[in-house]
Amino acid sequence: MKNIVIGVGNILFCDDGLGALVVEHLRANYTFEPELELLDGGTLGFGLLEYFSEYDNVFIVDTISAKGKAGDVYVIPSDELLGGVSYKNTAHEVEVLQMLEACEVYGKKANITIFGVVPQDIITPKIGLSEELDEKFDAIIKTIINSLCEFGFMLK
Repeated sequence: MKNIVIGVGNILFCDDGLGALVVEHLRANYTFEPELELLDGGTLGFGLLEYFSEYDNVFIVDTISAKGKAGDVYVIPSDELLGGVSYKNTAHEVEVLQMLEACEVYGKKANITIFGVVPQDIITPKIGLSEELDEKFDAIIKTIINSLCEFGFMLK
């Protein structure tokens, strides 16, 4: 089985780059069994579509427009997103939903799960996380790893 974690977002806009930072942290510090590819998807948008159709399991790490405190992590299966969960307040959130919908139309879709993190600031041009997310970064990583373990992945 082919499995991948894709970090989505723009590192030039504070917390919006969280997905990329999570993927880089996982790559530098962990190895998973079964194999789990790690990809900084940045702002590739529809350039990521091939991963949705070629992989068995796709996990997306992204900020999400949801009620909650900065740093809260939501684990959302793709069918909930397609069912109308509020996840489309930024350009790449819209693109992720459009990619899911396109895969549905073509009948080729991986098991897709979103690890959505509530951001503090996705507007300010700044490389690096807001103070709130920086303080909670280790807890965010722990939540994502625990969720991956619930999906059957183990740390090596």
